[in-house]
Amino acid sequence: MPARPHRRLVLTFAALVGAVASPRREAPADGPAPRTVRTVAELRAAAAAARPGQRIRLAPGTYEGGIHLEGLRGAEGKPVVVEPEDPKRPPVVRGGGSGLQLSSASWVEVRGLVLEGARGNGLNVDDAGRGDGSAHHLVVADVVVRDVGPDGNCDGIKLSGLEDFRVERCVVERWGRGGSAVDMVGCRRGTIEGSTFRHEPGTQGSGVQMKGATRDVTVRRNRFEHAGSRAVNAGGSTGLAYFRPPLDTWKGDKWEAKDLRIEGNTFVGADTPVAFVGVDGAVFRFNTVWVPGRWAMRILQETVAPGFVPCRNVEVSDNVVAFRSDRWSEGGVNVGGNTAPDTFRFARNVWWCVDAPPRTRSLVRLPTPEQDGVHGKDPRFVDPEQGDLRLRPDSPVRRAGADALKD
Repeated sequence: MPARPHRRLVLTFAALVGAVASPRREAPADGPAPRTVRTVAELRAAAAAARPGQRIRLAPGTYEGGIHLEGLRGAEGKPVVVEPEDPKRPPVVRGGGSGLQLSSASWVEVRGLVLEGARGNGLNVDDAGRGDGSAHHLVVADVVVRDVGPDGNCDGIKLSGLEDFRVERCVVERWGRGGSAVDMVGCRRGTIEGSTFRHEPGTQGSGVQMKGATRDVTVRRNRFEHAGSRAVNAGGSTGLAYFRPPLDTWKGDKWEAKDLRIEGNTFVGADTPVAFVGVDGAVFRFNTVWVPGRWAMRILQETVAPGFVPCRNVEVSDNVVAFRSDRWSEGGVNVGGNTAPDTFRFARNVWWCVDAPPRTRSLVRLPTPEQDGVHGKDPRFVDPEQGDLRLRPDSPVRRAGADALKD
């Protein structure tokens, strides 16, 4: 049976997320005074009147979802901030097609809200379909999104055409069965960090997905618990009309995603912690993987239109992968057609078959030779059956896995 994180550990992690939240920052002396709102109508009015440096504070209570704010703009060093009036009593945005949608927002921060029960996406940030770079410099921090959908392609956080962004210390639980906790289409220069993505065992969809010409995104120090069939979908399958920028403006090679970094994360369950799908350049390093359902990774090509490069140029290094022999297929790596597995590079990964350590080396089959791999050595997790995948001080492989990632 796959390990189930102990409830006490999950609660402790959630409490830690709140404890490390960024301190409240008051408006600059020369900026507008904070404005507290108590209804959706007041929120819309405050957003329409907001100037750079404005802090819009939602009073405790429940707000009806389906809130759409367009053209909310701050300035460099003076963002418009949407946050709770009382961080200990966060406002709840409930229901709606999308709980909260921001279109063509720039220099905006959304902090400390709870979004639940949306029928489509919990938080939707987009460029209003323009593909013109009008959505940029956005921060989403300490936000909780839960119970989205539950059926269909419904995402916890949907980002489309967004540039220069951060998603940090968020918790996304139970999104649409065919969707993602965080779904990116045509996004650039972003970081997803310090967050938790949690669903039920056997769920389809994905945890974090980066596709549609997403580039230069880092997924760092997050925890994925049964976060879809593919916990991280590095690339994907995007309708050709939805790429940002439009494909007819491209010169040279085309790709679903490029130059991604997935590092320092902890993965529990899922069919595979990571799928590389039509990606041109990625790094998967210093991650800890506990008993995936079938593979350590997948190498796939789902977009095969003219001009698209095969999935290629990926480094997989310094990870700790613990697996069971009865939940392990194709040597741990699923390779699909139209890909370039010979361009994948493997180094210093730690492989451990939990139920048959002496068989580890024979069970791991990689598409290219690995440099300095370690096979069959017990990593000595603190308490893996209860979800604590930190390495003990006496671990023989402390140089690898999520604990070993340096800033």
